Amino acid sequence: MSTAGVERPQFGLAEGLLGDTIEQAKQAEELGFDYLSTGEHLMFHGAVPNGLISLAAAAGATSTIKLLSSITLVPLYPAALLAKLVATLDVVSGGRFSLGVGVGGEFPKEFDAVGVPVTERGARTNEALEVIDRLLTERDVTFDGRFTSLDGVTIAPPPVQRPRPPIWVSGRQDAAIRRAARHGDGWLPYLYTPERLAESMDKVSAFAAEAGRPDGSVAGGIYLFTCVNDDRDRALELASEQLSRQYNQDFSELVGKYALAGSPEDCLARIDEYRQAGAGTVILAHGCPHHYVDENRAAIADGIIGAFG
Repeated sequence: MSTAGVERPQFGLAEGLLGDTIEQAKQAEELGFDYLSTGEHLMFHGAVPNGLISLAAAAGATSTIKLLSSITLVPLYPAALLAKLVATLDVVSGGRFSLGVGVGGEFPKEFDAVGVPVTERGARTNEALEVIDRLLTERDVTFDGRFTSLDGVTIAPPPVQRPRPPIWVSGRQDAAIRRAARHGDGWLPYLYTPERLAESMDKVSAFAAEAGRPDGSVAGGIYLFTCVNDDRDRALELASEQLSRQYNQDFSELVGKYALAGSPEDCLARIDEYRQAGAGTVILAHGCPHHYVDENRAAIADGIIGAFG
């Protein structure tokens, strides 16, 4: 596919950012990605980072690339503490941080470990986003909510970005779409087709209007598990192997629908479908076995980022 005349999305690279955080951060910046992102869990089926800590390390190794948590599990944190961490990360990165948020719930033990009922995760997140917005934009904040009580709290230093760092809301269901419309600057779903993304963007606009926000307040994005190889069948095979293991189900019939997998030309054409559906930001996560990650990163950089010049 030719990219002539095609508007270039903002591209992000999602990495594990554990032991090789510094090298991965430098590589992402050198390869021309707009964002470097990573996710988190307190505990999961394998080793996982704390996204805010890993991105702080990445901030010190880079100077221009933007940093996105994809995603921060908001209900695992006291709202004021998370606001402080966000402000500090924005300061130490020189105003390069964006907060990606979600509710989690796939691993209930991590909720048990911090004394948060998993059934409260949505309500806690909604309230926390209201608190975080106020703490990052106001001084002497007083708040009396279901989960948070504040009496004259000020976060100092405040974040570099004004009015605050962007907030991207992730998820798949209508509750997450409504959360993005009310509290977010961006909507970042995952395991979505272009058609479902377009439908969700219409819902974002409708929900935002209900909340009294102007049309276009919430940008569109997409988080894609990605595997690129000149051999289309090999890319699909690798993606199916990884995602079947990751989601503990047979993904062989789902890869073509939900993942970005194939030759560079296949992937560029699919990205254009997402772009037309409303995604101005595309976060590319490795959807391949660990042994192929280095090759996948290079293939993404050459075949996708490089195609835009």
